[in-house]
Amino acid sequence: MQFDEMMNFFFVVTIKDGGKKQNILSRKAANVKDFLFVNGGRMFDKSKWIWYALASADDTYGEFRAHFYCRGDGEKTFCRISCDGDYQLYINGMFVASDQYGDYEHYKIYDDIDISRYVTAGKNLFAVRVWHPGVATQRYIPARAGVIFEVTTGGQTALVSDKNVMARQSPAFANGYFKVITPQLGLSFLYDAAKEDGWISGDAAGFVPATEVDKKCSFSARPVAKLVYGATVFAKEVKTYSDKNYVADLGEERVGMPRLRLFSPCRQKITVSYGEYLQDGHVRRKVGAWRDFSFEYIAKRGENDFFCPFLKMGCRYMEITGESAFNLEKAGCVPHYYDVDKTPFTLSGALDAAIDDICVRTLRLCMSNHYVDCPWREQDLYVLDARNQMLCGYYVFSNGNREYARANLLLMSKDRRDDGLLSICFPCGVNLTIPSFTLYYFLAVREYIDFTGDKSLAEDVYEKLCDILNAVLSNMLDGLVVRWSGKQYWNFYEWTNVMSGNLRQIDEPLPDVMINALTVMALDNFEKICAYAKKPYKYADLRHNLANNILKAYYDCDKKRFFFSEDNRVYTELANALCVLCDIAPPQDAKDICRALADGEMDACTLSMRVFKYDALLKTDCGQYARTVLDEIRRDYSKMLDAGSTTVWETMEGAAAFSEAGSLCHGWSAMPAYYFRRLKDYLPQ
Repeated sequence: MQFDEMMNFFFVVTIKDGGKKQNILSRKAANVKDFLFVNGGRMFDKSKWIWYALASADDTYGEFRAHFYCRGDGEKTFCRISCDGDYQLYINGMFVASDQYGDYEHYKIYDDIDISRYVTAGKNLFAVRVWHPGVATQRYIPARAGVIFEVTTGGQTALVSDKNVMARQSPAFANGYFKVITPQLGLSFLYDAAKEDGWISGDAAGFVPATEVDKKCSFSARPVAKLVYGATVFAKEVKTYSDKNYVADLGEERVGMPRLRLFSPCRQKITVSYGEYLQDGHVRRKVGAWRDFSFEYIAKRGENDFFCPFLKMGCRYMEITGESAFNLEKAGCVPHYYDVDKTPFTLSGALDAAIDDICVRTLRLCMSNHYVDCPWREQDLYVLDARNQMLCGYYVFSNGNREYARANLLLMSKDRRDDGLLSICFPCGVNLTIPSFTLYYFLAVREYIDFTGDKSLAEDVYEKLCDILNAVLSNMLDGLVVRWSGKQYWNFYEWTNVMSGNLRQIDEPLPDVMINALTVMALDNFEKICAYAKKPYKYADLRHNLANNILKAYYDCDKKRFFFSEDNRVYTELANALCVLCDIAPPQDAKDICRALADGEMDACTLSMRVFKYDALLKTDCGQYARTVLDEIRRDYSKMLDAGSTTVWETMEGAAAFSEAGSLCHGWSAMPAYYFRRLKDYLPQ
């Protein structure tokens, strides 16, 4: 299908059209017998990693061209490709695919792309543009620049990446620009349309033989289907402030690549800012000292039609500002999403249905190549955020979202830290970890197996879990786990004052109730995982002793609740909920703790952590507390609806949180979708 008259060359993509999936961009590796071996040799056996130069400068763009031949008699033609950073693939001038899967050098993902529809009999032009960020973020680990690919037709190799491929540095993208969006998202870009010379479809200057580079990678097939491009969503409303300043409203939260159509009477720089809300009628481009939500486009004289697969925006609003007058014809984004079907579910109550709708919508928008916490600000894979999203997905999406959840858990297991813990995100290029999130990994793995019945994951991640547990248990003092000490350790538990931790500061190695209760929870989940993996479990005595030590150290017998630590005798909902869930609380007192949780007598959980509060209540007395849970959901999430939100917020403060950096689309807050389905018998019929 031709993609709404895209730019001045054919732009062909796969879309979900009329409810019928057209998965032409990839084939699942599970169904491909030759994904490891081609023509009797290993994957990429004849291909070399190449770049346009021997040097590996950061934030640079390489362009590569070559020809290959096809017989054109209906033979299937495939391109297998991997790179460091991201790529844009073109065949005969037509855009085919982009989006390198986030990975590691020891777990390097390649895409297997069916390009049969783009090739013709005889000579065909292969072109690929590769962006090498090179700058560490929470979703990218710097490595040597390079791209590797091969084209096979009719089972025979037609093209490989080597020194016979022609290459150059891109003249259109600013190389070495280093404009940061956020430390989590990484770099933005500057693109000059006047310097785009049509290299993807015709001859172009400046190309020289590619340089073969030394990269040692272990390849694996993409574990999930490639994301789907949808038809461009243009702004429903554009407000004109002047002939060089426009604000476009997409109508609802969107995730996708930027798309612009404009006429400029001269060559000029256009700055495009994007965000989730407006401040005094404008997009707040700069949030704090180190966030700049914008990219720059140098328009050529005349008509401009721009699309960039290298930047995925999470936003509702776009502000387009020129150096001089120009005419903005349209602005919007090309949706880019993981295609998953919703399991049929009907809610009779209008409010419940509206809340469920924005929760499910949030879950969809927070599914990229892997789960992301928030599309606007970070797009990172966190253990806790993903665990909440997985739990919802088992109920909300078809087949329990099994393949996708498994791929995420496997990617987490590929992380490597010297201390044995998991990094803050995956893949992560910065030395930072949240120890408590590492412990939630045990819960996420166990729930996956419980919900899907796929015990093979237990075997795949067993050694990683052992390493994590050894790291945690080696951090004990006098029978209790202590907080990790060092700037690379963020002892974060919850967005409340006492439990938010000290980012990039050195904490004293002291114990608290949270890290110890989470260790007990991890041990409980590991026992079940060991049974699934048919491995011995040797921690029963340690678990029993640790639970007793928690009770002795942090339980207030008079108030019948747990306090945070000796130096912070604060009673929090989260800590007490965990102690109920893990059976650390005395059985006779669990009901009193839950009554206090229900009555709001302790420091409250924020949205993401209410899952533990609600589960503690439902475990203790589902009949009594089911309506309490549902009523609290209705009370708080209705505020988001009243504010006109189309997705669920990171915290109840909305955009005002974190010095006006609060996310308005955050996957970990979509838990009502789970509870509506779990508690369907308590809903109005």
